[in-house]
Amino acid sequence: MQGIKRMILVISTLILCVSGTVVTHAQTNSDALKNVQQELDQKAQEKQSVNKEIDNIQQEMQSINTYIASNTTAMAETQKKILATNQLIEEKKEEIVTLEDKISARKDVMKNRLVALQHDDNLSLVIKVFLEAKNLDDFIQRASAVTALFSADKEILGAQQEDLSKIEQDKKEIDRQQQSLQDDQNALAKQQTELNQNLQKRQQALTAMQEKFAQINQQMALAEQEKAGIVAQIQAAQEKIRQEQEASKAQAAQAAAGNQQSTSPSAGKGEEMYVTATSYSPESSGDITTLGYNIKQNPNMKLIAVDPSVIPLGKKVWVEGYGVAVAGDTGGAIKGHIIDVLMPTSAQSLAWGRKTVKIVILD
Repeated sequence: MQGIKRMILVISTLILCVSGTVVTHAQTNSDALKNVQQELDQKAQEKQSVNKEIDNIQQEMQSINTYIASNTTAMAETQKKILATNQLIEEKKEEIVTLEDKISARKDVMKNRLVALQHDDNLSLVIKVFLEAKNLDDFIQRASAVTALFSADKEILGAQQEDLSKIEQDKKEIDRQQQSLQDDQNALAKQQTELNQNLQKRQQALTAMQEKFAQINQQMALAEQEKAGIVAQIQAAQEKIRQEQEASKAQAAQAAAGNQQSTSPSAGKGEEMYVTATSYSPESSGDITTLGYNIKQNPNMKLIAVDPSVIPLGKKVWVEGYGVAVAGDTGGAIKGHIIDVLMPTSAQSLAWGRKTVKIVILD
């Protein structure tokens, strides 16, 4: 009786130790899982931040592209104005050439007049014109011609001065328009260069953010794998604890049953004999016994394999240290006074070993 109690105590202690180790390991895994989850949460926040930065950069790039398109359009419009202005300039140049031709012609007229005047002064010429008049009417006509002559010279000189002034003004206007358009074109080209440089910087920043985003995704994938492994370990540990607890309960129940049934039944209730008892388990045998019991589904049932010529099949038999069992199976090695007791697991079967025990055939 004391030996059985000690055995139960030892078994319980061993199970508690193993369970404690498993629990400690499970707690360690739980802490690791918590750390991995914290890392995942942190990476998720980083991923959200990077994704937001990517959106901002893309919006900036879209805005820059809009500015570039607008600037390109403005440059094209300016180029059109330059072409139109150049056309006007060409026309203005042609007008200047025409005026210059007129001026040259006037210069020739004035030159001829100056040559004629070299031979006589104005006063002598006028007197000569008047003295050669034939009559009064001729005199009046000659006076009118002289007046017209001097007026024509003045008009030529005035027109000459106006045309020269206009040429100078036209040249200045051409220079001004050309400089203004060139300044506009240079400003647009400079702006286009700055926009392209800014776009290139934004593209580089976008590439860097996308690489960081991919790196975070990879780190999260590895963390998820680690998390899945830890969860699997925790589940395995929990399952092991559950199995150990069930095994502890089963062994305690079996020990209690053995304690209740370890004493021999009252005398006169059955045939007594001593036999050699070995053991087996559902793991090392078939599912169905000779009498049709499914020991795979009922590994904890009390059942022994017997030699039917010694112990009839179907009989209830008390086995020392095992309890009351049914003689429900046979075996090739079970001959004569040998029995094979069923144990739930191979480990328990190994622990039983081989021993000589007293049995009582109860009915």
